[in-house]
Order: sequence, then C-alpha cells, then structure tokens
Amino acid sequence: MQWVNAYALGQERLATFYVRRFRDEFKPAVNAWVATKPVRNPHAPLTPFAMPQYKLAASRDAARLEAEAEAWSAKGRTDVQRATNYVLGVVLFAASLFFAGMSAKLRTSRLRVALLSVGVAMFVGAAVWLATQPTSISV
Repeated sequence: MQWVNAYALGQERLATFYVRRFRDEFKPAVNAWVATKPVRNPHAPLTPFAMPQYKLAASRDAARLEAEAEAWSAKGRTDVQRATNYVLGVVLFAASLFFAGMSAKLRTSRLRVALLSVGVAMFVGAAVWLATQPTSISV
C-alpha cells in the first residue's frame, strides 16, 4: 500500500525503495500493472494482485499437495468401504448362526427346515460375497 501511495504521488525514490523489497514472483505483476497506467486508466485492474502475471509459487505447491491429499483420501474411503463390507459379512455370518441355532429349538420339522434353510442360504450368500471381495495382506 505504501508503494501505491508513493507511485500515485510520483515519489520515485520511495517507490523504488519499496519495489526492491517486493518478492520476485510479485514484480512481474507490478510491472504489468504499471504498464496499464492505473493512475490515468479507469479500466486498469485495481491492484497488481488482479493481474494474470501474479502467480504464487505457494499456489503450485498447494495444488500439488491438495491433489496428493485427495489421492490419499480416496484410498482411505476405499479402505473404509472394504472394512465396512467385511463387518457386514461378519454380521451376516452371525445372523446365519442365529437362524441355525433357533431352528434346533423349534418343535415342528417344517419350521426347523425352513429356518435352517434361511441360515444356510445366508451363510452361503455371505461366503460367496466375501470371497469376491478384494483382500490386502500386509505385514
């Protein structure tokens, strides 16, 4: 802001003092902004920060790190979904054991066979489903 004031007031020595302290990545934007004659040109951008030449090195690093974080986040989501699938498999196996155990308590053989069939169907379905799930073995 002090540089803008010095530039607008025509205090070249003070403006040069400030310009020498600008970061290297900011100088091209300032030079391009000054070329638009902002003091006399009402259509010039309001600040050098609005110029397309203003590119922060940290922005490139931030974009790279954000992409890396998104890749890790996607891997985490995949791992969480895989873990959830295995927990569901355990629940299905427990439910099949419940139906098999309850079938032994029933008095009529028809109900016993029906409940045992439900338990076996759940067990086989869960076993086939879990067998098709991806595995990750790491030591």
